Amino acid sequence: MSADPGAGLSAASVDEALLPDGGDRPHAAAALAAVRAHGPGALAADVAREAAALGLRHGPAGEDHLFAVDPVPRVLGRSEWQELATGLDQRLRALEAFVADAHGPREAVRAGVVPAVVLDTNRYLAPGLAPPRRWIGMAGPDVVRGADGRFVVLEDNVRTPTLLAFALAARDLVAPRLGVQPGPAPVREAAVAAMRQMLAAATDLPDPVVAVLGDGPRSGVPWEIDRFGEMVDAPVVLPSQLTARGDALVLPDGRRVDLLWRRTSEERLTGDDGRPNELGELLLGPLRAGTVTVVNAFGTGVADDKRTFPYVEDLVRLFLGEEPLLRSQPAYDLGDPAQCRAALDRLPELVLKPRSGSGGHGVLIGPRADPEALERARAAVLADPGEWIAQEPVAISTHPTVVDGALVPRHVDYRPYAFCTDDGTVVLPGGFTRVSLTEGELVVNASQGGGGKDTWVVG
Repeated sequence: MSADPGAGLSAASVDEALLPDGGDRPHAAAALAAVRAHGPGALAADVAREAAALGLRHGPAGEDHLFAVDPVPRVLGRSEWQELATGLDQRLRALEAFVADAHGPREAVRAGVVPAVVLDTNRYLAPGLAPPRRWIGMAGPDVVRGADGRFVVLEDNVRTPTLLAFALAARDLVAPRLGVQPGPAPVREAAVAAMRQMLAAATDLPDPVVAVLGDGPRSGVPWEIDRFGEMVDAPVVLPSQLTARGDALVLPDGRRVDLLWRRTSEERLTGDDGRPNELGELLLGPLRAGTVTVVNAFGTGVADDKRTFPYVEDLVRLFLGEEPLLRSQPAYDLGDPAQCRAALDRLPELVLKPRSGSGGHGVLIGPRADPEALERARAAVLADPGEWIAQEPVAISTHPTVVDGALVPRHVDYRPYAFCTDDGTVVLPGGFTRVSLTEGELVVNASQGGGGKDTWVVG
């Protein structure tokens, strides 16, 4: 195991909108000029008022908070965005092939690309179900720009990617106020069309009855789930509102559901003990009978298990015979004894992630951890190495952000959204930029106080 010397936290972060001398980057100059003309503080206050009026809140009931929309958009040139979209298409084609393989022949194991234990211990496998027409419907990877200026993937997010509706709201709140011409590529119409194409591609039925499955107050994004229902013209229901009648799944109005877009926090049909959970009790019968299709399909998470992540570039090579266009940030499977020993020797230099974690919870950033935290992490890894991966740190980029009325640099990541359709992968022109609102903070997740930026594709 060797570190990438250009990827560590000691390297200087690139600013997305400002040159090293403080001047505006040409692609971002018009947007920054519009923000300054409005006055950053006044613009931020105006956007916050409108976000509150929309009910733009994040988090489960009792813990929800107003989602912070920063009024300074992130701007990407079309050529760079197109390069990223092409790489994302390639990556998703390989992950789709891997999920199918994991539920069937396991060629990736036989070829020595993925250790058998990674699949044998994967919580997201869904054996015994008929293979779906397509495993991955929607993806929203977490992508960052490192000190070398290149985008790399930190996580793939092909189970239940969130925040697209927040991204569309940010566009409505920010772009019209700034009035930059020519403006960013339109995204809402593209999103609605891509969602409907994705759902149509999931089934052979010409006119399926579609429902969006949420989980009510337990969800961190109930506002988003309601918006998705509106965009695809389908009812939003809870598991308790559906009935398994024979081999069919029935809506409250008596119609049989053909296609279920699952947006629940629960992403499995069984618990760790193998017994059906609430969703399993409801859905296993219809799924086994083939009377209902679920998007993203149960089992897709096998490609989103963090212990799979270190092998994704080799999966591109195996299944597509191509070199990866969009690279993974180097990561190490600590279930492998040699990789585990090497990672523990370098623990203060690495980022440690729990295998099934989400929302940034449980992540240890070694270069910023104190000795006590490092020792706790070491003990946790030694107790169960297969539940952890390590990743090389990234000096993730910053972007001018309004804090207390002033423009200041804050760290950002990028979440492009892709939909898999019969006509290929549709990557929306924009996506969402998540931003930490705390100086120096590298964790940008909304569940830990982060906000979001409208993201423009121009040129």
